[in-house]
Amino acid sequence: MSEQEQSKRAEGRPELPIERGFPIERVNEIAEKEGRAKQWYRPIYTMHKWWARRPGCLFRAITLYSLLDEDTTLDDVDVYEPGENQTLGENGLDKEDLVEAIGNVSMENPESLWEFYPKDVRIKNKKILDPFMGGGTSLVEASRFGVESVGVDLNPVAWFVTKKQLDAGQTDVEELEAAFEQLKEDVADDILQYYRTPCPNGDHDADVMYNFWVKELDCVSCGHTVPLFKDYRVAKERYSDDPGYNVLCPDCGAITIVDDWQEKSECNDCAHEFNPKEGPVTRGGYYNCPKCGQKEAIIDAIQGQDGYDLQLYAVEYYCEECDQQGLDKSTHKGYKQAEGVDKQLFEEAKREWNTRTDLHEYVPEENIPPGHMTSERNPVFDHGYEKWTDMYNERQLLSFSKILKSIDELEDQNVAEFLLLAFSDVLETNSMMVSYDHGYNKIDHIFKINAFAPPTYPTENNVWGTKFGRGTFTAIYDMVKKGVEYANNPTERHIVDNETKETSEFAQPIGLNSDVYQDDMRNITTENEYDAVITDPPYYDNIIYSEVADYFYVWQKVLLEDKYPGFDREKTPRAESIVTNPYLDKTAEDFEHEMGQALEVINRALKDDGTLAFTYHHSDEESWGELLESLCNNDFEVTATYPINSDLMKFIGGEAVSFDIVIVARPTEERTPISWRRLRIEILNRLEEIQESLEEHRDLSEGDIGVVEMGACFSEYSKHHGEVRRSGDIMTAKEAVQEIYGIIQDNALGEQDIFLALQRNRSPSYNDFNKLLRRSEASEEEMREKALFRMEGNDFIIGDWRDQKRQAYVQDKVTGENGDLTVLDKAHFLRYRYEEDKSTKEYLERWNSDDLQELCEGLAEATGDETYLNMLGVHNTNWDEFTDE
Repeated sequence: MSEQEQSKRAEGRPELPIERGFPIERVNEIAEKEGRAKQWYRPIYTMHKWWARRPGCLFRAITLYSLLDEDTTLDDVDVYEPGENQTLGENGLDKEDLVEAIGNVSMENPESLWEFYPKDVRIKNKKILDPFMGGGTSLVEASRFGVESVGVDLNPVAWFVTKKQLDAGQTDVEELEAAFEQLKEDVADDILQYYRTPCPNGDHDADVMYNFWVKELDCVSCGHTVPLFKDYRVAKERYSDDPGYNVLCPDCGAITIVDDWQEKSECNDCAHEFNPKEGPVTRGGYYNCPKCGQKEAIIDAIQGQDGYDLQLYAVEYYCEECDQQGLDKSTHKGYKQAEGVDKQLFEEAKREWNTRTDLHEYVPEENIPPGHMTSERNPVFDHGYEKWTDMYNERQLLSFSKILKSIDELEDQNVAEFLLLAFSDVLETNSMMVSYDHGYNKIDHIFKINAFAPPTYPTENNVWGTKFGRGTFTAIYDMVKKGVEYANNPTERHIVDNETKETSEFAQPIGLNSDVYQDDMRNITTENEYDAVITDPPYYDNIIYSEVADYFYVWQKVLLEDKYPGFDREKTPRAESIVTNPYLDKTAEDFEHEMGQALEVINRALKDDGTLAFTYHHSDEESWGELLESLCNNDFEVTATYPINSDLMKFIGGEAVSFDIVIVARPTEERTPISWRRLRIEILNRLEEIQESLEEHRDLSEGDIGVVEMGACFSEYSKHHGEVRRSGDIMTAKEAVQEIYGIIQDNALGEQDIFLALQRNRSPSYNDFNKLLRRSEASEEEMREKALFRMEGNDFIIGDWRDQKRQAYVQDKVTGENGDLTVLDKAHFLRYRYEEDKSTKEYLERWNSDDLQELCEGLAEATGDETYLNMLGVHNTNWDEFTDE
């Protein structure tokens, strides 16, 4: 049994599988696929956007490996085989196998428990908390194990999204479908009448998929109207066999196909020659007047002209009639120049919006609040945006208000809220703040770069939607419906022999025994209640979710203001958010303080033997240090860390990298004093065990192994936080992390490390010495030459200050004024003179240093002899604790 295991058991808390091993390889291979195809793996998470969602498979694995422990009995669990019969233990694995598998998990073989990942496992009498629930992944996955779960988030949008995910498993799909059909009957035709265009292939109309707009400004010099195109691309040609690009002719406005949009081309309609790559807008936010050559900053021109004009210049269409006639795709679907009738249709929608004042209560009235994301990162006010409604055109506002009014009139609040969820998510791809992805022939979404970035040529989506198109109301509703269907009967996808397998449906729906609260987690008052806190906490310099979430909040607020607390403000909470915010002068120091408050609350809420398991985004050793210090200062002990989808070869090379990790920590109260020298040796010993084990038994990269090793180092350090002494001073966590970085990158014992380890061993043998030597940069020949050891027959003799051969070697070095005296040589020489009652003053004045004091602390601790400190004039008031063996 390892020293770590002995320590845990001595404390009386059961050891968790996640502390002994975690199937990094298996989780990562699923996470990679799930990240690209959430709609197939876990459609519940595609019902509405939330930022930086962790993979569901990761939280399922964390929960499985954290809520079971070595004390789990047969009465604590059930294991069902997914499928109609839901039989217990008749199809391979049962709960006896589960209990046995818990005990078999190890660093070398973490996959004994992984066999139960695709099984319908129920864990009884457990309760978890997620105090930063965000998009609710931890709660959704925990509910699938039947555990009681509680979630808290300050942001009302996060609260609403998570609430509906957890409601989904108790929602009747047929009732949701009926509500959608009612909504469709009420508004679909009224909206779609404004998304029609003359089909270029006959005397009939086609559906508009996307309308392409461009902002226009007048030249400040000559008054010429300048369309703000960076280039004249419309879209890659995908509907014909000939490769090429649809581009806009700047002379006649036709949509023409060219072979290469970056080369000089000729318009097929008017024969105008131009280079589609060269639009009037240049880098740095400037435009050049094509008539007089005047260069002007776009922002300055917008402010000087009190805004900009918008011009509809192109349409992407789909013609159902041509499709049904069997015409090829390049005929029934394509791009065309916007005609007068297209522009007139928009004007009709605009007139209806301006006259339908009964609909205006269904759009937000709020001004865009100033903040880091709106005033500093991408200052939308400089582009003429003042109200949230300025981000949409009148046709969009008309469509939105009709949808919201119809939702508001539904009697069933639960299904109405799911349609509101769909509507809210539609806003991501339906505003004049989105552009078109020319290379992929689809509309982008507003948070492509997690900021408000006004485009100069925005794209207007078909709000309700036609047969094709991305991000329409009907498309998003389908995603919400699939999420509800999944929540009623979830399945699990996993990988067997490189092939993805999907289980049959689980009988237990998502969301049972779950409660969520919109609140500041620091208001949590419960004590000693939760078995685990499983979360993804805020990262100090991440995007400011409160500010970007306002984009959804102001629309959700229209229908939720009178129904739920938290939707009665103009904006989501700002100052209370635990994140740096330059606009509010919230610094990294503020973040550290507030995260400390949060960890204090978490520790209090956890049971004494509870677990904190969380994901963390890390980029440098400073953030490691801040995290470790926060955890330790709030009475947590790190017990393991694991990488998530990380290729960290740079980490081993000492370069700064960015990656995600899972950190496991347990509450602790007692910490024992130790010298840094001794702790360093214990860390090195632990690293050797881990490296040998993982390299032999696991298929992990060097970087992944480095993260696991870092966790082991944290674990060793956190047992002694605040009591680690070096050169008479207490090391901080940040200092320890800096040293640990170096240890992992070097991972080698020095000559002094070997000597101290031998001194600590009361009767060392040559075999002990040889084992240490294999992990060192030291040379056996050099250590023999320095008389640090010798063999007398079969006896292994350490050469300390009392040894005559060692004395002779050191005396010769000193009297010969040899400049290559080591710190260990100096310590032995001083100790000899001190014992002989000879003056050491002259040598101390020359040699005294932090390195010497640190080594003497290590010698005192290794030998239990305080004289090494006395000879330096160092007096340790906690000597009894310091030398406790």
